[in-house]
Amino acid sequence: MRVSIVGATATGKTALAVSYARRTTNTELVSADAFCVYRDMDIGTAKPTAEERDGLCWHLLDICDPGEEYTVARFQEAARVAVASIEERGHVPLVVGGTGLYHRAIVDDLKLPGQFPEVAASLERQADEEGGLARLYDRLVELDPDAAAKISPSNRRRLVRALEVVLGSGNRFSSFGPGLLHYGPSSFFCAGLSVPRAELDERIALRLDAQFAAGFVDEVVELSRRPRGLSRTARQALGYKELLSYAAGELTLAEARDAIIRHTKVLVRRQESWFRRDPRIVWLDATDPGLDAALDEAVAGARIERDPARD
Repeated sequence: MRVSIVGATATGKTALAVSYARRTTNTELVSADAFCVYRDMDIGTAKPTAEERDGLCWHLLDICDPGEEYTVARFQEAARVAVASIEERGHVPLVVGGTGLYHRAIVDDLKLPGQFPEVAASLERQADEEGGLARLYDRLVELDPDAAAKISPSNRRRLVRALEVVLGSGNRFSSFGPGLLHYGPSSFFCAGLSVPRAELDERIALRLDAQFAAGFVDEVVELSRRPRGLSRTARQALGYKELLSYAAGELTLAEARDAIIRHTKVLVRRQESWFRRDPRIVWLDATDPGLDAALDEAVAGARIERDPARD
């Protein structure tokens, strides 16, 4: 049976997945993190460490350059290949990560809208014009009111993407949305990690301080000096966009740190809301000293439920 572990940032997903893989010996790990795909973006993404990789087989880490655009469609195709190859070896795939759409893309094999680069480039140019974003939003309201109702008029990335799909495919962007509202049967058993809000906020601050001590600032400054820099998608990674502003002299280091913590807390709330909507996820207390045993029990119970002959 396939397994996935989800949850908000700093809940300990990677540590639990690594522990499970070491206990089971036939488990291979598939990262479902939108930014761990980038080489050399290591510290700020909390990418699995050398110790957490040692002796284990990880997939979808370090697979593209930070100067490249990376999309959920690219991830979905790569994840399909990874899961198929794992099962061909008779092993168990364990998908772990906090990027909700990436998780759903593989767990539910979502039908995703295509990419239309020329249309997107044209829309980006229009968005750069004075009042351009407002005009684009009005256009989306006209062409796809259901999508417009769910997108903030100031959210340039989502607005451009929705119009790109509408104009490029001829189909409403919202026509792809019902898949996210449907939680049907899946071949994956999904476990979620929860941490009390106050403790999670503390973990976020402590982890960021540890990342700073490990050289996070230097990592971002070095990346910013590369000829290709960071792509539009790569620079959306939490911590990187704020430290890029620091490197450009737009923020002090203290201001960048405060912004990272503030934005991380916002992300955590969104992650919690996203995953809590999924009734298939079995929630585990990440602060429980018996967490490993709780996961083992939950996975074993799911196996019996799906195949009573195992009992």
